[in-house]
Amino acid sequence: MINNSNMIHHLNFENKEIILLGTAHVSKESAQLVKQVIEDEKPDTVCVELCESRYQSIRQKDMWQDTDIIKVIREKKSFLLLTNLLLASFQKRIAKKLNIKPGQEMIQAIETGEAVGAEIHLADRDIRTTLSRTWRIMGLWGKLKLLFQLILSIGEVEEITEEDIEKIKQQDVLETLLADVGKSLPVLKDILIDERDQYLAHKIRTAPGNKIIAVVGAGHVPGIKQYWNADADIKTLEQLPPKGKISGLLKWIIPSAILVLLISGFFYGGADTGKNMILWWILANGLLAGIGAVIAFAHPLTILSSVLAAPLTSLNPMIAAGWVSGLVEAFSRKPKVKDLENLPEDILSIRGFWKNKVTRILLVVVFTNMGSAIGTFVAIPLMLKVL
Repeated sequence: MINNSNMIHHLNFENKEIILLGTAHVSKESAQLVKQVIEDEKPDTVCVELCESRYQSIRQKDMWQDTDIIKVIREKKSFLLLTNLLLASFQKRIAKKLNIKPGQEMIQAIETGEAVGAEIHLADRDIRTTLSRTWRIMGLWGKLKLLFQLILSIGEVEEITEEDIEKIKQQDVLETLLADVGKSLPVLKDILIDERDQYLAHKIRTAPGNKIIAVVGAGHVPGIKQYWNADADIKTLEQLPPKGKISGLLKWIIPSAILVLLISGFFYGGADTGKNMILWWILANGLLAGIGAVIAFAHPLTILSSVLAAPLTSLNPMIAAGWVSGLVEAFSRKPKVKDLENLPEDILSIRGFWKNKVTRILLVVVFTNMGSAIGTFVAIPLMLKVL
C-alpha cells in the first residue's frame, strides 16, 4: 500500500488552502487516492500536471488523425515528435503491463474534479517547450545517446514490476528515462525538473479559487515546496533560449572549411587530388546518410535521395539531408488514415515504430540526418589524407 502521509502535503498562499498530492503516474493506488481526496475535500479548483497538448491527448483519443507529417518535417520538428512518441510509449507500456490507463491519476483527477463542480486548471509547461529547450543545449552525440536510450527503454519495460513503480514514482518520467544522459549533461536536470518545479509552483499557487487540490508526480513535490515562495519568471521559462553563437557559427564555418579544403586540393595537389577529395566527400557523406535511411527501412527511392542529397545539403546550412529523404518517403509511402488510427497502438513496440508509416518517416528524417552528420566528420580526415 502507498503511504498516504507521504503523498498528501498541505500548503498555503495568501488566503488559499492548497492540498498537494504527489502521485505515481502509473499506479492504481495513486488514482484511488486522488478520487478519494477530491470527493472528500470538494475543492474550488483541481490543478493537474498537464499542459494543453497532453490534456488534449487525454480528451481527444483520435488527435493523431490530425497530424500533418509534411508540416512536421518542414517545421523541423521530426526529432521532437519522435521523442515525444517514444516517451509516450514508455509510459503506455508500463501502464499496459500493470493493466491501467497511462496517466490514470490525471484522468481520475479531471473526472472527479468535474463531478464535484471544480474548475480544472492545467499547471505544467508545454511538453514541446520543455523538449525544445532540452534539444537546444544537446549536441549530436547527446541526441544520439538519448534517441537510442529511448528506443532501448521500450524493450526494458518487460522487466519492470509493480514494486519498481514505488521507485519510479520518486522521479519524473522524463528524469527516469534521461538519467544516463543527465550524468554527462547535468544542465538537463535544470530544464527537465528544476524549471518545471518552478513553473508548477507558480501555476498552482496562482490558480483560481480558495481551496485547491494539485495532482503532480511525486518527483516534483520536493521542488514545488522548495520554490513555493519564490518568484518565477514564467515568460522566460516558456521561451526557447536563443541558439548559441558558437553553434550558429559552426553551421557556416564547417561547410566553408570543407569548401576551402576541396579548393585547396585542386590548387595544391592538382586535378587528381581534388577529384579524389570530392570522391571521398561524396562516399563518406552519401553512404552514411544512405545507411541511416536503410536502418529506418526507407523506400528505395528515399535511400537513393538521401545518398544523392547528403553531400550537397551538408554544404548548405539551411537544408538537411533528412528533410529531403523524409519528404521523399512521405510521398513514396503516403500515410493512410489507418496509420494515424493505429499510431497509439503501434508505438507500444519497436516493431510498430518501424511498421507505421508515420513513425517510419520520422525515423527516416532522424537517422538520415545523423548519418549525414557522422559522414561529415568521417570525410574530413579522409580528405586531409589525400591532400
